[in-house]
Amino acid sequence: MAKKATQAVKDIEVAPQVIEAKEVAKPAAKVSTSKKPQWEIKDRTYLLNGLKTPLTYTIASRHTSRYPLLWFDKEKNEQRELRYATNQNSPLVDEQSGEATLGHIVFRDGTLTVTKEKQNLQRLLSLYHPMKGVKYNEFNPVEEAVDDLETIEYIIEALNVARDMDIDQAEAILRVEVGSKVSDMSSKEIKRDLLIFAKENAQLFLELANDENVQLRNVAINATELGLLNLSQDQRTFAWAKTGRKIMNVPFDENPYSAMAAFFKTDEGIEIYKSIEKKLL
Repeated sequence: MAKKATQAVKDIEVAPQVIEAKEVAKPAAKVSTSKKPQWEIKDRTYLLNGLKTPLTYTIASRHTSRYPLLWFDKEKNEQRELRYATNQNSPLVDEQSGEATLGHIVFRDGTLTVTKEKQNLQRLLSLYHPMKGVKYNEFNPVEEAVDDLETIEYIIEALNVARDMDIDQAEAILRVEVGSKVSDMSSKEIKRDLLIFAKENAQLFLELANDENVQLRNVAINATELGLLNLSQDQRTFAWAKTGRKIMNVPFDENPYSAMAAFFKTDEGIEIYKSIEKKLL
């Protein structure tokens, strides 16, 4: 009997146990909570706009009925009153408490430098004051460098264009600056003055260099000065000087040479332009 029991135990098959591997939880990725600072603690300089730099210039430092000093809060959709108080941390009146010691905001020789310790005044001038961008701006060395670089690039481009420009176009552009005086100048004087013009007013020079009407105006002026064309005393009519045959009427209240430049681009005018150009050679 004992042998049969033993045999029965041996005949029992034991199902293999599968041990499930437990997933090891990976540590959650760290979420960066650092944000780029919206406000840098530093000394700041503010400059009055325009070329004039008065000895002293004062802007509003507190809200009054005569000189409103308000800032519109887009999150709250409401106007908030501003006030520069030297003993308060915020320029917003509703964030101030206790007695306020009022201060003045004065530019001297067009400049106002505010040290980093005066954060309330800096925030008022940089973030809230309605006169920023109107009467003054904060000096930004990076923006100034960008502006200077653009100006230098304009000058280089203008000088290169002026150097390679033919004398007829140079005369046409310079005539815009000096008028009929250019007719008495030598070619070297024209090139010299053109380079000076390109250096001192590069943007205007490049605009004129790309304006085809400038060249056409100059042809009309030269033709008139040399006696090929005749402009009536009332400056209303162009005619051939030799025959007196009328070429065109100048529209009312328009510069006669600008009108002639526009006429040269018409089907009729282009033939007259070609005829004048041959005679000017």
